Amino acid sequence: MTSPSDTASASSPAPEPAPALHVRGTLLPSGERRDLWLVGDRVTFSRVAGAITVADAGYILPGLVDAHCHLGIQPGGRPSEGIDQARSLAVVDRDAGILAIRDAGSPIPYASLDDDPDMPRLARAGRHVAPPKRYLRDIGVEVGEADLRDEVTRQAGQGNGWVKLVGDWIDRGVGDLAPAWDVTAMAGAIEAAHAAGARVAVHTFAEESVAALVRAGVDSVEHGTGLNESDIGEMANRGTALVPTMINIKTFGGIAAQAQDKFPSYAQHMLTLRDRFPSIVRAAYEAGVPIYVGSDAGGGIDHGLAAQEMLLLHEAGLPAEAVLRAGSWGAREWLGFPGLVEGGLADLVVYAEDPRTDLTTLLRPRRIVLRGRVVR
Repeated sequence: MTSPSDTASASSPAPEPAPALHVRGTLLPSGERRDLWLVGDRVTFSRVAGAITVADAGYILPGLVDAHCHLGIQPGGRPSEGIDQARSLAVVDRDAGILAIRDAGSPIPYASLDDDPDMPRLARAGRHVAPPKRYLRDIGVEVGEADLRDEVTRQAGQGNGWVKLVGDWIDRGVGDLAPAWDVTAMAGAIEAAHAAGARVAVHTFAEESVAALVRAGVDSVEHGTGLNESDIGEMANRGTALVPTMINIKTFGGIAAQAQDKFPSYAQHMLTLRDRFPSIVRAAYEAGVPIYVGSDAGGGIDHGLAAQEMLLLHEAGLPAEAVLRAGSWGAREWLGFPGLVEGGLADLVVYAEDPRTDLTTLLRPRRIVLRGRVVR
């Protein structure tokens, strides 16, 4: 794990215990009108005398989730300039109601933020594990096939439960997307991560790589534009998650335009993948593939856009209830962050309107409570 040298000074004063809070409203997903009490960082449905009422109407949702986010990458695509910048990016997410994040690869370590009372819940991978000279400069740790298993094992110790594997990228010699390593080597890397106690998230755009990685037992497919019907069926059978990053896929037009002169086959491939993707996401949902919200914030995509990503999932054909599950209670459960149940974590967002009938209300949080403390 990350060196304790990154942690806050032992002399720093501990935050004062937050007073017990009381929230009343329509609790989702049940749809029941309930009273909740937040005592420290826990939820109870038993009345707490003297609790401060911070919301007495509206619709209560467990905190939103961005399950594909990069706090360690600053706007423009370079590594963040230390923990303070990573923290500031997380605050942008938090203030949009995103109270849990899975960082799907960070070039800088920031384990000291895991228990920071002002930070969203953090599930983290270490650095992206990428092929030599075929990924974003300075972002991933680049290794050949001979060192892939060992590096994946090392990165499992740098995160807190996840490893990020780059499954494909442009191969300039081929002029198109191609697997990052031999698919057998990637299967071995997944096996090594699991042996180290980590789940594997894999970046993949192309058809060949996603097919092989799904069958090798990857835990979540990030992007997944190359999925076909057979792959989707395999994911449903295995319970493999899909994090579509619809906002990211919308950027493929710009990627294609930049590549058109040198790599026309790659440019056309990216456009084809973009155009078919909404139907792929809809087919995955209909097949029973677990789908979770991820914006791919970091670099060229702003933070705080989980609600916008949810609207794009709805446009792709997911019903509102499924979208809410993908971006709230379902994603929290998947990441190991209990929702608004007895003894669950005290993270919630209150909305004035019912997001089940109008998802755009997710853009307008009325009250945000993180770790039992009012954010806004």
